[in-house]
Amino acid sequence: MNKEVNEMILQALREQNGPIERRDLLIFSGVLEIEEFNNAVSYLEKRGEIILDRKKVGLPENMGCLAATIVRQARGFSFASPEREDMEDIFIHEKHLRGAMPGDRVMLKKITAGAKGFSGEVDKILEKGTRVITGTIERPDGRAGKAYIMPDNMYSCHLRIVKGGELKSKAGDKVKAAVFYDPKDKRVYARIIKIYGRGDSARVCADAIIDGYGIPVKFPVPVKHEAAMKAAQPITQEELDKRLDLTEEAIFTIDGADAKDLDDAISVKKLENGWELGVHIADVSHYVTKGSRLDEEARLRGTSVYFADRVIPMLPVEISNGCCSLNAGTRKLTFSCIMKLNEKAELVDYRFEKSVIVSKVRGVYSEVNAILDGSADKQLREKYAPVYDSIFVARELADILKAKARRRGELGIETTELRFVLDEQGVCIGVSERERGEAEELIEQFMIMANGAAAVYAKSVGIPFVYRVHEAPDEQKLAALSELAAACGFQTRRIKEGVRQTDLSALIEKAKDTKYAALISTQVLRTMAKARYDPRPLGHFGLSLEDYCHFTSPIRRYPDTSIHRILGDLVSGVPIEKIKTRYEEFAAESAKLSSDYEIRAVRAERDTEKCYAAEYMRAHLGEIYQGVVSGVTNKGIFVMIPNGIEGFVDLLSVEGTDYIFDGKTTITDSRSGSSYCIGDEVTIEVSAANVALGTVDFILK
Repeated sequence: MNKEVNEMILQALREQNGPIERRDLLIFSGVLEIEEFNNAVSYLEKRGEIILDRKKVGLPENMGCLAATIVRQARGFSFASPEREDMEDIFIHEKHLRGAMPGDRVMLKKITAGAKGFSGEVDKILEKGTRVITGTIERPDGRAGKAYIMPDNMYSCHLRIVKGGELKSKAGDKVKAAVFYDPKDKRVYARIIKIYGRGDSARVCADAIIDGYGIPVKFPVPVKHEAAMKAAQPITQEELDKRLDLTEEAIFTIDGADAKDLDDAISVKKLENGWELGVHIADVSHYVTKGSRLDEEARLRGTSVYFADRVIPMLPVEISNGCCSLNAGTRKLTFSCIMKLNEKAELVDYRFEKSVIVSKVRGVYSEVNAILDGSADKQLREKYAPVYDSIFVARELADILKAKARRRGELGIETTELRFVLDEQGVCIGVSERERGEAEELIEQFMIMANGAAAVYAKSVGIPFVYRVHEAPDEQKLAALSELAAACGFQTRRIKEGVRQTDLSALIEKAKDTKYAALISTQVLRTMAKARYDPRPLGHFGLSLEDYCHFTSPIRRYPDTSIHRILGDLVSGVPIEKIKTRYEEFAAESAKLSSDYEIRAVRAERDTEKCYAAEYMRAHLGEIYQGVVSGVTNKGIFVMIPNGIEGFVDLLSVEGTDYIFDGKTTITDSRSGSSYCIGDEVTIEVSAANVALGTVDFILK
């Protein structure tokens, strides 16, 4: 595959208004070798990047076609997610699927816009998905009846198990199954290939979710051997002589009490006319070198994934919790960003240096918060004595940085993050909202400063890079937000195309002390484009920063490791042109893979949280809670109770009522006049909890 020839052909087609003759494309593209041209056309056609129609060749969008992925299937229809970000999912009737199933990449044709959205037909399957799902066994007719699988995602209908394909599964088991389409009776069937265990265990469901998303759990033996060898290597004097010696500085880490992969440390000094802020990051790229087995494995994982009962690390523990973890009292290799800030906390100078540090204290968020609020006892104050003064200097700087962030329009969107407590058997026995104190916000502000400085540095010298980008919301989503906010009684004249961050921040602030606070905050979040990685510096709308990247967590994020490698060459004196040649393709690939694997991790974490929440609520059936209406649909309301768990109240099943949804914030019974609106306080009883599906049901009291 010759990427240059592919791009020459695509560029030639972009310059045309429509499809052209194949022989004309050969001339316009400038490709000299016929065989290379034919190979490239064949490859691009299989990929769905071009369309061949007899002797004509064109881009899909110029021929009424669109590449997409089948993402959901129900009885009688499916939905496909187009590869164009500005389009919503496309409806496909089952008779137009041509055997395509969820996960398949397809080419769509005859795309039309209707009152309910876009619809289309599958022209052909470009690439088959894994055709493997996870789900729960059901036997509606009893023990001896036919077995079905209720899939965990993508399929919203029961799948019949082919004869002889049940293994030894029982009703309620969580299983993995291969699915296939039978063209004779035009049905999708399943064959069980693995039984995880009982579907009413959140831990078992987590196993299935991890497997279902294809997240690698075990490290291959060669990778483990390489990690052990790297971790066992002593730091040589030759290496130390090349680095900035910061071992005498008052450097310390602050992390959660249960954290073992400590990849960032800080130092803060008050100067006569401002501050010196040091952010010292574990030098992972020193151990995880380009092309090594460790590097290849980290690239395929993309990120560490965090669940209630386990962490699936990006790097083996010998690296993540060992040689790279900035454990107190131990000499560690780091990559330091040392920044000078003036009295207004504006960045006036920065430098990046390979360094060596010794962390003086292993800080814990809760302990630092106790020091800051004055509740720390003598023992705690003694532990932090080496950095005690630095903590208060850090707070002073962080407070100014937070105020600056608010003024520039950083979106302070508050989201509910749950903390799960498990017993010795791994069963969820406690749930609460995770708290954020001053120490958490302090570290966040300092990491933002270092990330921003790294992006500014890379952009200023024009090297290939992996930026963290967050583009402005599109006009359609802003219109939906404006309509909803207006229905809640807020002024929305500024919520339109070209909206500034400060306008959205002002809306969030106005809603803060009203019953619509959670609704507006959530809707603003949904209005935003998804943050992702990109080799282009497109800016970060949410943080209101022109340049941003992820530099501060290379133990658990591959994009950070990638830019450490690039910046490492830069600070060691490698010429700019050589860096461009070495990393142009690498940066683009790292950005794409890192974005994909981040989405995979987020979805897996979210799905698993739902199972643990349901497992906890299953032990509290029949209990009464005060809650707040957090969402309204045409079928009922979502209610969030004080521990942060959300459940659904089915209003359509309530006899003697006729509820009508206004399409925005309220559902009203036309017979009695009673209504429920987002933000209303209600009393509910827990009526059901399905661990396998991760759902919780309430009834109103």
